[in-house]
Amino acid sequence: MTKRRSRGDGGLHWDEKRQRWIATANLGFDPSGKRITKRGSGKTKTEAKNKLKEVLRDFEDGLAIAPTNYTVANAVNDWLAFGLAGRDEKTVETSGIICRNHVIPALGARKLRDLSAEDVDRWLADKAKSLSTRTLQSLHSCLNRAVKRAMARDKVKRNVVELCSVPTGQPGRPSKSLTFAQAEAVLKAAERTSMHAYIVVSLLTGARTEELRALTWDHVFLKGQPAATPPVPPYMAVWRSVRASGDTKTQKSRRTIALPARCVEALWDHWVDQGWDRLAVGDKWEENNLVFHSAVGTELDPSHVRRAFRAAIGTAEGINAADWTPRELRHSFVSLLSDSGVPLEEISRLVGHSSTAVTEEVYRHQIRPVIQTGATVMDDLFAQDPEA
Repeated sequence: MTKRRSRGDGGLHWDEKRQRWIATANLGFDPSGKRITKRGSGKTKTEAKNKLKEVLRDFEDGLAIAPTNYTVANAVNDWLAFGLAGRDEKTVETSGIICRNHVIPALGARKLRDLSAEDVDRWLADKAKSLSTRTLQSLHSCLNRAVKRAMARDKVKRNVVELCSVPTGQPGRPSKSLTFAQAEAVLKAAERTSMHAYIVVSLLTGARTEELRALTWDHVFLKGQPAATPPVPPYMAVWRSVRASGDTKTQKSRRTIALPARCVEALWDHWVDQGWDRLAVGDKWEENNLVFHSAVGTELDPSHVRRAFRAAIGTAEGINAADWTPRELRHSFVSLLSDSGVPLEEISRLVGHSSTAVTEEVYRHQIRPVIQTGATVMDDLFAQDPEA
C-alpha cells in the first residue's frame, strides 16, 4: 500500500488545463489568518517537486518568493524605472543607453537567480575586447546596482556582480596639452569669435568646462576690490557647476581664482558683445545671467561647446582642430604652470582637486618639471676635483 503523506507534506496533482504537475505545501497561516500555500510546477513529477523544494528553501531563508521567470532584464528595467529617481537627466539617459545596448542583449534573458559570477566575468571579458576600462566600469556599475536593488526586494539571495572585478579594457583617447607656442596660436585664432572669452578663461584659469558653463556674472568681479585692505585683484568665484545639485565636483573644487589681465580684457569685451546678442534676438532672449551662453541666452550643451571650440581654433597654426577638445585647455593650464616651476600643491589648489594625488594621477603626463634639489645638494657634497 502507498504510504499516506503526513500533515504539512503537501500534495502533488496533475493540472489538466496547464498540462503540468503541481506540487503544493501548506506552511500554516499568516497574521491575517490566511493559509500560506507554496507551489512548484513542472512537466514531470520530479521537476515539480524540485521546484517546490526551491520555493520552500527560499521561504525558510526568509525570502519573499520571486517569480521563477524573473530575469536580469526584469531587474535592470526595474532599476531604470524606479532606481534612478532624483538623478540628473543626463545620468538617467546614459544609464539607459548602457543597459539597453550592452547589459540586456547579453544577459537579459538569464533568470536572475541563475546568474553566476562566471556569467558576469565572461561578459565583461568579452566587452573588454572592444570597450575602454572606464566604459567597463560603467557597465559593471549599472548591473551591480540593478541586482543590488533586486536583492533588497528579495528577488534574489545574493549579488554575484559585486563579487566580480572589472578587467582592463582598451586604452582610451590619450589626453594631451598645448605647448606655449600652440597655446598662443590657439588664442590668436580664437580672436573675434564667439568662443574667444571662453577659451581665454579656460586656458588661463584651468576651470572645468562644467564650471564655466554654469558661471554667472554674479560670480565674476572684473574690477576686483581695490578699496579692500589689502586690495583684491579681479577674480571669479567658481562655486557652481552644471551638475543636478548645482555643486562643484568636490568640496575643494569650490574656489575663488584671481583673473589674469588677459582674461579680464576678454571678459569685458564678451560682456559688451552679450549686450548686442540680446538686442539681436529680441524677445527670444532668455535671461539666465550666464557668462557663456547660447545664441538666445540659455545654458550651453557640451556638444555645442565642443563644436564651437573646434570651429574657433580651425585656423590656428600647427593645430588640427579635430584632434583637440575643450577639456584639454585645462590640461594645458596644468602643463604650462608645471613647466614654469609652480609647485604641485599650488597647481592642485588652482584646479580644485581634493588632493595632490588626484593631480598626479589625472595629469601625470603634464607634471614635467624634474625635481633637482637632491641632485644639486649631492653635487655640492660630492663635487669632483676638476684636476682629478
